[in-house]
Amino acid sequence: MSANENTAQSLTSKVVDAIIYYIIENNLQAGNKLPNEDTLASMLNVGRGTVREAVKALISRNILTIRRGAGTYVSEKYGIADDPLGLTFMPDKRKLALDLTDIRIMIEPEIAMLASQNANGKEVAELEVLCDETENWILSHRQQHLMHIHPDLKYHAKIAQFSHNSVVKNLVPIIYSSIEMHVDFTQSKLVDDTIFFHRKIFEAIRDHNATQARDAMLMHLMISRREVEKANLR
Repeated sequence: MSANENTAQSLTSKVVDAIIYYIIENNLQAGNKLPNEDTLASMLNVGRGTVREAVKALISRNILTIRRGAGTYVSEKYGIADDPLGLTFMPDKRKLALDLTDIRIMIEPEIAMLASQNANGKEVAELEVLCDETENWILSHRQQHLMHIHPDLKYHAKIAQFSHNSVVKNLVPIIYSSIEMHVDFTQSKLVDDTIFFHRKIFEAIRDHNATQARDAMLMHLMISRREVEKANLR
C-alpha cells in the first residue's frame, strides 16, 4: 500500500470519528438527518470524496443509512451489527430458540422491573396504547399466527426503551430474534397468554410495581419456554 493510500485511509478514519462525535454531541437519534455532503465537507475541512468514503464506512457499520432522494440519516440500528452473536451459523434452530428464550428469562424480567421504576407518565400512556393495539392486532389475526410478531416486538422494544438503561436498547435485537424464533414453533397457542401477560406487565409498569412487573414478565417467558420445549419434542 502506498503512502498516499495510507494517508487517505487515515483521513477517512478521522472523518468517520468526527461524524460519530457530531452525532453524539448533537444528541442525534435514530432517524435524525445529518447535514448534506457539502455541509459536512465544509464543517470538517475535507473534500466531498473523503466525506463520501466516511459515510460509506458508517453505513457498513449500521450507524448511518441513505434514503434515496432524501439524504443521510442515523440508522435505526444505531451501530448494532445485523448478527452480533453469529446466530445465523447455528444449525440447530430449535435449540437456538430455547437458548434465546433462556437469555430472555435472564434479562427481560429485570428490564420490566426497571421500566416500572423509571417510566414517566407520557411513556406509560404510550405503552397502554401499544398494549391495546397489540391486543387488537392479535385478536384480529388469530388464525394467522405470524401476524402478531411485529406489534409484539414493538411492545417489548418499548418496555426496554422505558427502562431508561442505555445498554438495554442494544439488547433489543437479541430479544427480537428470540421472539421471531419461538413464534414459528409455538404458532397460535400462545395468543391468549400473550394478551393476558402483556396486560399484566403494562398494569405493573403503570402502577410502578417493580415486583409484579418482573414476575409477570418472568411468567410470560416461562410459558413461552415450555412451548418451545414441547416443539423440540415433536
